[in-house]
Amino acid sequence: MKRIFKIRLVLPLILLTIIWAVQFFPGWGEFYARHFYPSISYVLGSFSSLFAFAIGDLFIFFSIIFLLFIPIYGIWKKKGWKRTLSWMIELLAWVYIWFYLAWGLNYSQDSFYKRTNIPYSAYTAENFTAFLEDYIPALNSSYVPIEDIDKDQIREEAVKGYNLIGDSLGINALRISSPRVKTMLFTPLISKVAVIGSMGPFFCEFTVNGDALPSQYPATYVHELSHLLGITSEAEANFYAYQVCTASEVPEIRFAGYFSILNHVLSNAYRLLPQEEFERLNNSIRPEIKELSKTNHEYWLEKYSPIVGSIQGWLYNLYLKGNKIESGRKNYSEVIGLLISYQNRNK
Repeated sequence: MKRIFKIRLVLPLILLTIIWAVQFFPGWGEFYARHFYPSISYVLGSFSSLFAFAIGDLFIFFSIIFLLFIPIYGIWKKKGWKRTLSWMIELLAWVYIWFYLAWGLNYSQDSFYKRTNIPYSAYTAENFTAFLEDYIPALNSSYVPIEDIDKDQIREEAVKGYNLIGDSLGINALRISSPRVKTMLFTPLISKVAVIGSMGPFFCEFTVNGDALPSQYPATYVHELSHLLGITSEAEANFYAYQVCTASEVPEIRFAGYFSILNHVLSNAYRLLPQEEFERLNNSIRPEIKELSKTNHEYWLEKYSPIVGSIQGWLYNLYLKGNKIESGRKNYSEVIGLLISYQNRNK
């Protein structure tokens, strides 16, 4: 029993030390992301693909249930508050260790600009306007109605796209030829916070909300697939989804790529441009695209719960900031800065 107790105490301390060392020493996170994570994700992803449902969602659910059950069990069995608290800490420690070793240490990899060798371009009104001069015409000309989706075709296009850009844009190569997306296990609840996709770090699987609209599905799939490939920044995931989708020869997927960043473009334009220029920009967008954006917004607004949504938003903001994403949830819109730098590099 003493030997078991020592193992239960020493092993997590060793693993925690490794995790903290990787986060602290420059370069170690990049080494993990390039040399360890691909094999870890392949093993965990291969295992999770044996199940039709998202086992990561189930793991989180039962972890929460078990954490709530421990104090009840401790009181029932009269184990004392110290032992009960130690069990809770031990459970949380193992969840923490599993999260970071399985995926979370990707937060410590090199920055986007260092991995891609793309020079940073200042986010100025001039640079933003130059980006819009290319983006708006491309968005308008790419428009096609999307009333249905071919999930197999989207997967094939995503795989082809990542195989083309992986080496040049600092993202791991796909090791699974047919990555399997799953539907969120608790879709009705997740729809209340308007989350369309997620990455399951514990078993390296990615999910899409069962309520996702056809116009949102392609970019969401590619966005979440980038997380499976080790991308942690939401801005970077949006960037890769944009690059893969807009390069597709399938009209619906190409339009979905341009459409995926429209709200980020408009929110940035509202803050950065004078009111007159913003109105001119808004009026230059095809009416069909604006109507689609409005319809999508109303669709999710009907499902959204302000109370549940605000709690989830607050927690996720803390989570991102606690993992080196200093801008928190605003990180999603920072995709525009990445696209500006990419555009200027290719001029």
